[in-house]
Amino acid sequence: MNNLKPIELAIIKPKDWEDNHLYPYILNRSQAFEAEILDIQKSSKTTRIKFFLKNINQIMWGVFFVFKKWHQAVFKTGKTLFIRGEIRNNQLIQPKPISRINEIVPVYSSTKIKNEIKKHVTYENIKLLPENIAKTLIKMHFPLSPDDIDEKKINYALKWTEIFLYLYKLQNKKKTFPANPITSDPTPFINSLPFTLTNDQIKVINEIKNDLSNPMQARRVVIGDVGSGKTIIMLATAFMAKKSAIMAPTSILANQIYEEANKYLNGKWRMENGKLFKVVLVTQKSQFTEEDLKNADLLIGTHALLYQNLPKLNAVMVDEQHRFGTNQRAKLEKLTSNGNILPHYFQFSATPIPRTQALILSSFVNVSLIKELPFKKNIETRIIDKSDFKDLIAHIQKEITLGNQIVIVYPLVEESQNFNYQSIEEGKDFWLKYFDGVYITHGKDKNKEDVLVEFREKGNILITTTVIEVGISLPRLTTIVIVGAERLGLATLHQLRGRVGRYGQKGYCFLYTHDKNNKRLIEFSKTLDGFKIAELDLKFRKSGDLLDGTKQSGEKFNYFDETKDLKILEDVKRYLNQLIK
Repeated sequence: MNNLKPIELAIIKPKDWEDNHLYPYILNRSQAFEAEILDIQKSSKTTRIKFFLKNINQIMWGVFFVFKKWHQAVFKTGKTLFIRGEIRNNQLIQPKPISRINEIVPVYSSTKIKNEIKKHVTYENIKLLPENIAKTLIKMHFPLSPDDIDEKKINYALKWTEIFLYLYKLQNKKKTFPANPITSDPTPFINSLPFTLTNDQIKVINEIKNDLSNPMQARRVVIGDVGSGKTIIMLATAFMAKKSAIMAPTSILANQIYEEANKYLNGKWRMENGKLFKVVLVTQKSQFTEEDLKNADLLIGTHALLYQNLPKLNAVMVDEQHRFGTNQRAKLEKLTSNGNILPHYFQFSATPIPRTQALILSSFVNVSLIKELPFKKNIETRIIDKSDFKDLIAHIQKEITLGNQIVIVYPLVEESQNFNYQSIEEGKDFWLKYFDGVYITHGKDKNKEDVLVEFREKGNILITTTVIEVGISLPRLTTIVIVGAERLGLATLHQLRGRVGRYGQKGYCFLYTHDKNNKRLIEFSKTLDGFKIAELDLKFRKSGDLLDGTKQSGEKFNYFDETKDLKILEDVKRYLNQLIK
């Protein structure tokens, strides 16, 4: 039996406990009695038995709504036996015979579980846990007195042990591989930039600098709010790593990163071999040769990278890593490895996560959070319904006159019978009739990237779905309208809102809904902080499962509550660190 099985069994909480002590008074719950049968009366609907209950010294009728053959064999006039039942309205309801008294018996959902717990849950078998937690769990399963069943202590122990097990398994999944240690100083790169980095950006660059100098492979997740400046951290990493790749989920994103790399890296730095720093773009449409791939100091591409003959790299970066499957990420790593020497691995995400999830994740990989933004965002969020439509149109007209762009996000592409919001197909005619420069695209549109690029240059209004959530930078975009906003998760709403006012200008986010009093939307509209929104989102929905990369959203814990139990989690982390030492 693996050493965790007894602990896994120990956190199966009994459904109830039967206290079979013979108390000399009546409890307000089911209890045990020593009973002498004085009389039995049967009718068509019930069977009534007159008992003398010795431990409380009272005569009382017991009522049976179900009285089977085995009842007749057990309950006979003149017989004395032990029974348990609850007294209501001065009568005993459906009492049952018991064979053991003066003990507390836990009740489980099955005999199999009961037997497994009896066999394996011993103090010796669960002493990986702190003494106080282990003792509470042992008492829960094998109580000697009612004081052993302390719900507050039990719930704490269950929460503690559940998150301990989860983190312990995560830590044991952590594998270490050799990597190429690189010593590098990012200062020349940072000083060459025409803007000042935030403290968070500098902190993360230094964390990555330390990662790269390690002879064991670094695995770090960098999580930044929308617009927190992750791209420049990727470029600083590329500068330090000397030979690396960045994989982005779309051509548009890859192109945008490439444009930035062109400004700050390409041909700007002389490498140790005397050549100038070379950046190569690898997408389905870009032009490059085998020679380019071999000589590149930084490759930037989409999953097209996975089908090339790639050189051995010192670092691999994956942008918006949740958009790639575990298999694709592993393939990139394998392609760029040098035998058993693996590249350092960095994942970047613009989806902030709650502090509890960041702490949990840090058992598995290193985690960096970028909370500081290069400039304060100025976005006004309004919850609107059809009565505000006239004002919305006036706002859109004004913004277009100022040379700004609008995005309207519909929940569906085509009409659906059981959906009370318009789809793109139903809504587009209005916009095409009354406005110029209207572009339409969605997830299934093969040309969506071309449409987005053309819209960026020439368009006024873009009609789309949540496909706009990740990706294209639209410098003139100041307004986003989200139709059926209450149907989307807060993280998605935050990503969509983060598309506007990317360059410091005033932005507007309109949440169009049939439910203006929606609690989630009201809370969402009060803050622009992605990390606060992640905490809110966690409150309102199930959180993801980090143990299984294929599972995008998992079940909640049975006892541990990610919204309330941060202190327990911090305590478990401290304990685990001591265990490892």
